[in-house]
Amino acid sequence: MSLVRRLPGHAWQVLLVELALYRALARWVVRRPDVPAGTTPIGHGQLAGPMLWLWIFGSAVEVLVLDLVLHRWVPSLRLPFLVLGVWGVLWMLGLLASTRVRPHLLGDTELVVRSGARTRVAVPLAALEGTRVVNHALPGTVRSLHEDDGLLLVGLGSETNLELVLSAPTTLATSAGPRTVSRVGLWVDEPREAAVALRRRLSAPAR
Repeated sequence: MSLVRRLPGHAWQVLLVELALYRALARWVVRRPDVPAGTTPIGHGQLAGPMLWLWIFGSAVEVLVLDLVLHRWVPSLRLPFLVLGVWGVLWMLGLLASTRVRPHLLGDTELVVRSGARTRVAVPLAALEGTRVVNHALPGTVRSLHEDDGLLLVGLGSETNLELVLSAPTTLATSAGPRTVSRVGLWVDEPREAAVALRRRLSAPAR
């Protein structure tokens, strides 16, 4: 019964992800990344890009081949499978677009770590003690946030390569609700450059 009661909430979350993917795809098409004024984007899409392109190409070929087969042997199933296949390709294009138009955002007071269409973790710079270029393997790819022993990993692909060390256990606002952690792992395209940018922002005088 508890699973049944949770179904409407899960369905709503799935719908929100779906809409966010299409918004990301639209932003990518018109070349309008989601980067508010006054923030510095930190890219994180290079790792996932080649893999996603491979999936998209393979899925597009599969749609064409299946359409030809069904057109010849089972024409009544051609249209529903074509619609399903095109939807799958658009979904993956939206996921790829989200890695391009939703970079991490470095602002004056916080670093917003982002992944996929909706995942978001706000890290206050006042709580940041330092950074480390270190790799963490993700325990899975279904969930975008993984928490273990005070370490919050923001999933993108199969690993993270930059760790944010907080001065004390801090409650962070995330897209999945508050999380109290002392370290945050994320993936960035250039971890050493990102670490330098963070150190410069921390040492900059307050505005």
